[in-house]
Amino acid sequence: MDDTSLEDVARQLSDLEVALFLCLAAQEHCLIETTGDSVHDLGKELALICSSTFDLSYSILDCGSGTSIEDIHSELLTADARKTLVRPSYSRARTEASSNLSSYLGGHRDRSKSPIPSMVANEPNVVNVIIAKDFNLTSEDFQVQVLQLMRTRQLVTEIGILNAPLEFLFVPLVARDSAELHPPLKAHLRDQLFISHFHDPDDGFVYLEEDDWLSDAQLSASSVIHTPKPLQKPNAKVNHMVIEKFREASNSVTISAEVVRYIQDIVVFLRLSRAVAGGVSARANSQFSQLGRFLTPLHGIDYLTPSIVALAARKVFRHRIVVASPGDDRSLQYGSNLAAVSRVLVDVTPDSILDGVLELEPPL
Repeated sequence: MDDTSLEDVARQLSDLEVALFLCLAAQEHCLIETTGDSVHDLGKELALICSSTFDLSYSILDCGSGTSIEDIHSELLTADARKTLVRPSYSRARTEASSNLSSYLGGHRDRSKSPIPSMVANEPNVVNVIIAKDFNLTSEDFQVQVLQLMRTRQLVTEIGILNAPLEFLFVPLVARDSAELHPPLKAHLRDQLFISHFHDPDDGFVYLEEDDWLSDAQLSASSVIHTPKPLQKPNAKVNHMVIEKFREASNSVTISAEVVRYIQDIVVFLRLSRAVAGGVSARANSQFSQLGRFLTPLHGIDYLTPSIVALAARKVFRHRIVVASPGDDRSLQYGSNLAAVSRVLVDVTPDSILDGVLELEPPL
């Protein structure tokens, strides 16, 4: 695939593969949403995509099952790292901690007995891709820890120091059966996610259908959308050279002054919308332009167009937008009626907000 154009690469990939491809090239993270009965199947599909399409290691976390944080930490490790980092029992950790404290008070601290095993500095020991099912249901403490791992690629835990590799991708996989996600992810974590993508089960599960691994809940749907095996195209492979070629192509994209103005107009209109209470951050603005650059070569061109900008806006802002409540509407300070404002905002969703803002006349 090294000699294939990026446009042809995109045509060979499914929507899920394109989403991961974009995030790997941008070295960012993405949110994947689906219906409640498809979370487990989609988790397996994403795992097969990671191993088959991108040749990356992965781990599937079931965050909605009440698993302890310590057990989740061990599931993040590669197979080799699990042999080195062994979770100490509570009694052993307490005994070693007391021994270290006594040594420290006596004027000597034996670092070899630290509860956290010594590791080679910055040696990666975390899998390339973490697929976190029902991540919005996990504890706030774990969300904060994941945020630290995403930002710094390092996390100090009871079992040792977790070091993420350069090609590291965190994929929260959540169920969204309504316009908004409930409960929502923490604001800082949402802002760290590059894009969001909703996968409709009707769009199919390429790898699961090929191997007949679909769960019973999806068998009826697969009988409708399943493609006969002789007609299926071979699975595409994306290696490091293709990803690097993608990065170089995105850096060569030309953006006219009119399109730059269009990008900024969208950001300003979102921030001034009475239905938006927050989420349109400086980081979102930067990633908005960045995604536009990455989407451009996938369309076979080297200049950013208004239509690609509109597509990027939906992917970057949808999961970030915080819908305002009627009581927070600024017009109430000037005599507006709360009941009237409530009627205006009753059916507002991030999608409807983006639909309204993208009605801005694009440049020719």
